Amino acid sequence: MNAFRDDVTAFADDYVLGLMSPTETELFEALMAADPALAAHVARLRDQLLPLDLSAEAQALPPGFAARLQAIIARTPQDGAPLPLSGDPTVAPVPANLPRAPRRWLAGLAASLVLGLALGFGGAMQRPAPAPQVVAVLLDDQGQPRAIIEDYGDETAQIRFVSDIEVPPGFAIQAWTLPSVEMGPRSLGVLDGPRAASLAGPDLPAPADAQLYEITLEPAGGSPTGRPTGPIIAKGLAAAQDI
Repeated sequence: MNAFRDDVTAFADDYVLGLMSPTETELFEALMAADPALAAHVARLRDQLLPLDLSAEAQALPPGFAARLQAIIARTPQDGAPLPLSGDPTVAPVPANLPRAPRRWLAGLAASLVLGLALGFGGAMQRPAPAPQVVAVLLDDQGQPRAIIEDYGDETAQIRFVSDIEVPPGFAIQAWTLPSVEMGPRSLGVLDGPRAASLAGPDLPAPADAQLYEITLEPAGGSPTGRPTGPIIAKGLAAAQDI
């Protein structure tokens, strides 16, 4: 069973990097829906890559790239192997081997799905992990990502930190959201340090796209006023998720 799980989690890198075909992606997402542990593993991978993704600068494509790409597509047979980019026949792929590798990959993923569903991923089929209604990436004043908040819209949320935050003795991190200007900021929870945690906030309206989330440095136990009083560590606007 451990070998099976290792094989399945090995696909996670390709999923996060966007290297799967649409069919492979659909199968892998079915695996994640049936296995919360696998979904959590994928979420951790995304968190690890998020700072790199956010800090990467956009690069302009070289001149003529689009025209060359269109020419390659036009020369590529619809039902055959892609044409080699080089005119050197010594580097041309062997056509007989090209179709088999994707089929082996897809067959392995499909087999993993069937076996996983049959075995229940550890003995008993688990319910699919709930999907957040909104996700907010919290950035500091330098534009660096510090934390991610996933709000599930049922008075619960998850916070994960993507970089270390120094919390002096006698202080804590407090998470907030602003459902509306009329309601004002509402606390989602207090943390003694930068650790992943579940947040159980008050009864609030369903989270909305572009809703503000932030974390502040407050006295141990949380803000004495019920409103943010300390410096803002990071903040960000939520993005609604397709669910």
